[in-house]
Amino acid sequence: MPKCRREQKTSRKFEKGGGILHWIDFTSPHSVREAVELLSDANGSARVLAGGTDLLVQLRGGRFDDVNLVVDGKNIPELNEITYDPEGGLTLGAAVPCYRIYGNAAISRAYPGLIDSASLIGGTQIQGRASFGGNLCNSTPSGDSIPAMIAHSAVANIAGPDGHRHVAVEDFCTGPGSNVLGNGEMLVSISFPAPTSGFGANYMRFIPRNEMDIAVAGAGTSIVLDGDTIKSARVALAAVAPTPLYVSAIGDAIAGKPANDDTLAEAGQMAKDAATPITDMRGTIEYRKHLCDVLTRRSLQIAIDRAKENA
Repeated sequence: MPKCRREQKTSRKFEKGGGILHWIDFTSPHSVREAVELLSDANGSARVLAGGTDLLVQLRGGRFDDVNLVVDGKNIPELNEITYDPEGGLTLGAAVPCYRIYGNAAISRAYPGLIDSASLIGGTQIQGRASFGGNLCNSTPSGDSIPAMIAHSAVANIAGPDGHRHVAVEDFCTGPGSNVLGNGEMLVSISFPAPTSGFGANYMRFIPRNEMDIAVAGAGTSIVLDGDTIKSARVALAAVAPTPLYVSAIGDAIAGKPANDDTLAEAGQMAKDAATPITDMRGTIEYRKHLCDVLTRRSLQIAIDRAKENA
């Protein structure tokens, strides 16, 4: 297939309404290879469009003044695939919107912890466009899908000019709005291992009111039970550090302990201690650290309940 043609090759700017509109080209490749070539040629001045719920707002707001090319991912098959096998696990294309995730009965049964996130990101209209891949690449500390993906041991599948590589989701974000993607690279899909017997997961967040759809704090948890004993656990927090925060020490500390209130209290205190939030209009440092304790305990309890149902 020939290389996708850019619709315009210009950096013109237009005066309108007293402001400057920066010209941005748009192109819609049909393969990962074409997209990587376009991104490589752009040398950092291109962005991939998945659902656009973050990118379009940021472009209109002038965040990316250096961007002159948008590469649409909606016509690339690998970015729009959903494959699930009870033995092999789940693969979500980077541009798969939330409504396709929670609308899939098999995924809803196997991964209720992912559905917790998919069903609360924005409203119904936003969920028709927003994707886990876009949420991950946007790389904000408050991204609602990221702690759930970390709790599920998800892996980001990346393509670039030097081939493919795989990065654990907890290592993907490197700072507020930044990540490991290099020049010419793009997120293709996200892989999740198949849930084992005794596995349960959950994501929950706190927002001050429904009109403010950004977490003050969030907790994604997963647990594997062996009877009433915790075999393993993973806890990740949202909006309380420069990146979504994977607190591996909690899993190390509570593995082998009974799944009871004392153990959950220990996990909650560790989450509170690990968080390094800031004070802003959504909450103070003290309030957010308190939320980490509460949300971690409550989320783990739901994960435990689901794990018992899955035993």
